[in-house]
Amino acid sequence: MLAYGGGWLDRAAALRADREWISARLADPAGVLLPLWRDHCLVDAGQAPVRLALADAADLLAAAADEPVFLGLDDDVPVFAVDLSQRSGPEAVRLAGAASTVDVRALVGRLAPADAAVQAYARGLLHWHRQQRYCGSCGSATAPRDGGHVRACSGPRCGRLIFPRIEPAIIVLVEAPAGPEAPDRCLLARHAGAPEGSYSTLAGFVEVGESLEDAVRREMAEEAGVSVTTLSYQGSQAWPFPAGLMVGFRATAGSEEVRVDGEELLEARWFTRDELRERVAAGRTLGRVDSIDHHLLTGWLAAGD
Repeated sequence: MLAYGGGWLDRAAALRADREWISARLADPAGVLLPLWRDHCLVDAGQAPVRLALADAADLLAAAADEPVFLGLDDDVPVFAVDLSQRSGPEAVRLAGAASTVDVRALVGRLAPADAAVQAYARGLLHWHRQQRYCGSCGSATAPRDGGHVRACSGPRCGRLIFPRIEPAIIVLVEAPAGPEAPDRCLLARHAGAPEGSYSTLAGFVEVGESLEDAVRREMAEEAGVSVTTLSYQGSQAWPFPAGLMVGFRATAGSEEVRVDGEELLEARWFTRDELRERVAAGRTLGRVDSIDHHLLTGWLAAGD
């Protein structure tokens, strides 16, 4: 399973719009609260994310600038997240009874996939709230509704409802066209800002009025000068950093010609499976271990065995 997928919570979408129902869940002494600070998890000395009982969190809730966000039900137990970002780091750690703060991406491998998914879900939703305090139409303040899954404009002649927005992106493992003697190869690139010798798959955001497949063709042509002839869906991954949805594809290039744009990509080259194995043996990872590009690369590498 890809990281940040497989969260176990029932999001209770049909119930969370009921303010009285949410209030009752907040009053449930068995309820759970996940505190976060500036997109970071608050963790104990063992690097486990702090989970507080709602019954023991009165001081923390009073110190938070916003009301908790309802994440869902774990069986019948309500789970909420609260943002302590307006407090200093040491104060947030004290209020949560934590040892430190850490990015959820640094915890992948230590947490069960479903636990990482819930922490990432909380991170993405709280980040969205911090960015949507005012209406983009009239400039009036917005307020949370529906357990924190909607914000409503307070403007007397507006009343716009604002929902969390997902930013879809495609990520592609491009294979070289098949030849009678040439080994299988895939295209990897060094992105702007990446250190020398660092290569990864190609990716880009989907634009308005564009299908996922159209985005694959456009991005490959724009960034690497590669036209693709066939493509197939490989999987998707929640990437709430802050609001991404990564959609993975495998594609076949029409030719081996590569022309990087020099802006987003600095260089690109074809790699055989043996060359990738050599990189792994030398201690280089195949993409981020928590990202779908790692899944695409390891899957392609295994397909040749």
